[in-house]
Amino acid sequence: MCPTGTALHPETTKKSSLKSAFEVLDVDHDGKISQEDLRTFYGEFPRARASDDDVIGSMIWLADSNKDGYVEYHEFEKVLDSKKNGEERNGRWGVMEDVFRVMDKDGDGKVGHDDLKSYLNWAGFETSDDDIKAMIRLGGGDENGGVTYEGLMKILAV
Repeated sequence: MCPTGTALHPETTKKSSLKSAFEVLDVDHDGKISQEDLRTFYGEFPRARASDDDVIGSMIWLADSNKDGYVEYHEFEKVLDSKKNGEERNGRWGVMEDVFRVMDKDGDGKVGHDDLKSYLNWAGFETSDDDIKAMIRLGGGDENGGVTYEGLMKILAV
């Protein structure tokens, strides 16, 4: 129930929870994710390679349902919904799983304290160690082990 006395619609809540993730990937903040946005995003992480351009192009192509060369929010949301519902799109999972892999610098399947702090600082968010610990707990992880992909989605939903 909202303060206005009306109930939130689940789809409205879901949209707002994905919006923050979309905005992080939309590096130039033009309302759509381009190949350049993803190159910039991936380029900030040590495990990114020049060969990732093919991967980036594939990610855009898979999510870009209207084939205009960009991923708009409704397309981004559709990709994440297909992941949530267990659907696979042309042999690939959603964009956010790829983002998770980039954030998981050591490749252990979890985003730990240092991974999350580094990412948030890069994205321009000032965070304290206590904030990072709280986020990891919110995502169902512990401060030593970090959070899984599902846990990261819980953090981004807030």
